[in-house]
Amino acid sequence: MEHRDRCGPDIAAQRFAAARRRAGADFGFDVRRDRRLTHDLARDLQPFDQLRRVVLVAYDNAQLLDISCTSDVFDGANRLGVTLGYEVTLATVDGRAVRCTGGLTLAAHARLDQVLGPVDTVLVAGGFGHEDAADDTRLTTHVRRLAADARRVASVYTGATVLAAAGLLRGRRATTHWGWAARLAARHPDVTVDPAPLFVRDGNVYTSAGVTSALDLSLALVEEDHGASVARDIARYLVVYLQRPGNQAQMSMFLTSPPPDHEPLRDLVSYIRAHPADDLGTEALAARTGVSARHLTRLFTTHLGASPSRYVRTVRVEAAARLLSTSDLPLASVARRCGFGSAHTLRQAFVAHYDTSPSTYRRMLRGGSHDRASIGMRPPATTAST
Repeated sequence: MEHRDRCGPDIAAQRFAAARRRAGADFGFDVRRDRRLTHDLARDLQPFDQLRRVVLVAYDNAQLLDISCTSDVFDGANRLGVTLGYEVTLATVDGRAVRCTGGLTLAAHARLDQVLGPVDTVLVAGGFGHEDAADDTRLTTHVRRLAADARRVASVYTGATVLAAAGLLRGRRATTHWGWAARLAARHPDVTVDPAPLFVRDGNVYTSAGVTSALDLSLALVEEDHGASVARDIARYLVVYLQRPGNQAQMSMFLTSPPPDHEPLRDLVSYIRAHPADDLGTEALAARTGVSARHLTRLFTTHLGASPSRYVRTVRVEAAARLLSTSDLPLASVARRCGFGSAHTLRQAFVAHYDTSPSTYRRMLRGGSHDRASIGMRPPATTAST
């Protein structure tokens, strides 16, 4: 190891021990009790050829969270002393600093043409400057060049627009922020754009949704490389409430409301959310609102993008997901409280919505040792638009 040869094995060992103690304090671990090696000098204590090179591509009006979320997750893995850590390089077209959408300026490590492959991961940030970046042939040419030899390629938020302009999403399924999905699909009809999931994997290409889904994607990448326990420790350190599966919806039915001026429908939606176990059939809901079943269906389709039955089913599934993550109730009790006739019926609806079973979902959120990537990266079943 080059660093150890230069400073001597004894000094290197002392520095390593000090780094372990310091990193243990950073993470709140007792390194005397927790035998996992923890350090924050991965760059010094590992030879360069044992680091995974991550090139983070940025541009003017990039989203700061897209950059910081991803880099902090990779840094967290380094601080946990993983055997193959990460060397993150922030690269821009001309090597100059970039002004982020929030007004802060970030200095770049390198010009894109100075970054030579192969690299492990090419990751393109998103932001309001994504379309200008996608129109910059210098940027897309270098992204395409680096992607050719990379183990994997990823984008966060609207960074998918840059990947699509570089031809890296052609014939693939991808996602982006729900507010930009239609525009991406219109600009690139050769890409199958799915606006629902938090992140999507198609081969070695990963795309993620809006802003904070950068955390979900980055944690999934680290888990893929180093296992679920490392990803959970990083999530705990970053005070992330939970690691969400990739096919969890970007927007919940609980965040979707009718327009303020349609009070009867708003009241009905509030009732549905508060009483998922009640009789919520279309006829019963229409009678409660004082309209015909046909008119109620038109109101739901116009204002909520789903039929009454589909909306109710989604609310019930999401209510079940909340109970699974916050209680120890058996599945049969969860099913009854959320309006499902049986645990079997709940399971069918849950798999259709989240592409995973209720028990696996609960185990994942409680820190089970199963492979989360196998859940979050499969194409999800078609669900109601939210």
